[in-house]
Amino acid sequence: MHRRLLSSLHSQPVSLGNTGPFVSFCFDDFPRTAYAIGGAVLKNFDARGTYYVAMGLMNTCNGLGDQFTGEDLDCLLAEGHELASHTFSHVSCRTVSSLAFEDDVWRGRDAIRHATGYDPGNFAYPYGHVTLAAKKRVGGQMRSCRSICSGLNGPTVDLNLLRANSVYGGVGHFGELESLLSRNEKVKGWLILYTHDVRPDPSPFGCTPALFERVVARAASGGARIAPVRDVIAAARPVLSESFSSDSNIDDIKVGSNRSYVATPDRVPLRRGVCHEQN
Repeated sequence: MHRRLLSSLHSQPVSLGNTGPFVSFCFDDFPRTAYAIGGAVLKNFDARGTYYVAMGLMNTCNGLGDQFTGEDLDCLLAEGHELASHTFSHVSCRTVSSLAFEDDVWRGRDAIRHATGYDPGNFAYPYGHVTLAAKKRVGGQMRSCRSICSGLNGPTVDLNLLRANSVYGGVGHFGELESLLSRNEKVKGWLILYTHDVRPDPSPFGCTPALFERVVARAASGGARIAPVRDVIAAARPVLSESFSSDSNIDDIKVGSNRSYVATPDRVPLRRGVCHEQN
């Protein structure tokens, strides 16, 4: 029932039309290995990823390993990767008030602006936790909000609840990911894949370099365009709420809308802005 309500309310529909298939590789939080190793793998295939960053984690260390540094942010932007927001404190919207969560989202977005001059209009919910209140408040202010609800996006996509699928573990998990890639190619949809650390001995929320490279190679050979989240959204077009039905989003149940998508620039002057568990 909770997932049904999340899918049916406060949606922001856009259409991919016949522009797919797309695959987006995302890294959450993010550990340094996500850029040093994961980013290097993407570069070998002339591809770029999306890094959802919680600025409060900068220069820290946790179970995912050493977290990103300011230099990492500058380098990945210079290489054409996307920076996206993941709140400032990596806080769950289930553990604080709606206003407190919204404030932390803005704090994280502003921190990225001040550190890099880049406006991270795309967002991912920490721990994959989404509430109706958070979807309504945050979805109205961000270009997109990514969940960890599994499945494919398209042909019509709810930007306020993007679906994403984990890349965890070693090469033994390649089969299920290959099935997702094959299905995405068949329906010409948008497959979003996410992980955290990328290292030989990953955390439960990361993957090995061997698995990550194999998945990227398979995506590249299958004819899908590998692109950051921002680039896929740029190729999409708004749809009328009446046309956003239960068949519009692959694997969805029912979706309605009261808003259309409006693009915002990636770089702006510095200013203040008025499922499942994962790490």
